[in-house]
Amino acid sequence: MKFSSATVAVCGLGGLGSAIAIALARAGIGKLLLIDFDRVDITNLHRQQYKAKQIGKYKTEALSENLKEIAPYVELQIHTARVTEENAAHLLRGADIICEAFDDAEDKAMLTNLVLETMPDKYLVAASGMAGMGSANIIQTRKVMSRFYLCGDGASDVQSEGSLVASRVMLCAAHQAHTVLRILAGEFDT
Repeated sequence: MKFSSATVAVCGLGGLGSAIAIALARAGIGKLLLIDFDRVDITNLHRQQYKAKQIGKYKTEALSENLKEIAPYVELQIHTARVTEENAAHLLRGADIICEAFDDAEDKAMLTNLVLETMPDKYLVAASGMAGMGSANIIQTRKVMSRFYLCGDGASDVQSEGSLVASRVMLCAAHQAHTVLRILAGEFDT
């Protein structure tokens, strides 16, 4: 497997991103680029991979602490910054695969368009739709383009469903992490 020599960027370290990073670290990914601008808040604890004692810390720092306990061999590079069109190329430099794990639809669209239009050598694994209490069985992974995969149910939205539930968010994160591992293993969905 090419896991130990791979570099994966996780953009957004909330419910999706923190779970993706932990799954990839446990799988033996060699290097993770952790990117987020936010701090851990008490309202994050019900669905994000942080501890109460980490409230107030930047998510990049808190997740780095947790990952060092879980997988001390993984190399971490943290960027405490918001991903923008202006800094994305710099922040994502060196990544083989980019995981989009943003909350905001506009940020999701910006990163997706930027990667697809300006980084043709990189894979993008994004998420759309995991809100509410819908069946776990409708969370899926679709290959949208040769280097673009989309995980989720593609329909549910926090505004319409009213909530994000840890179990459904973690299902989608597991789909994203597993897609990364399949790509690295040469298992490309058709």
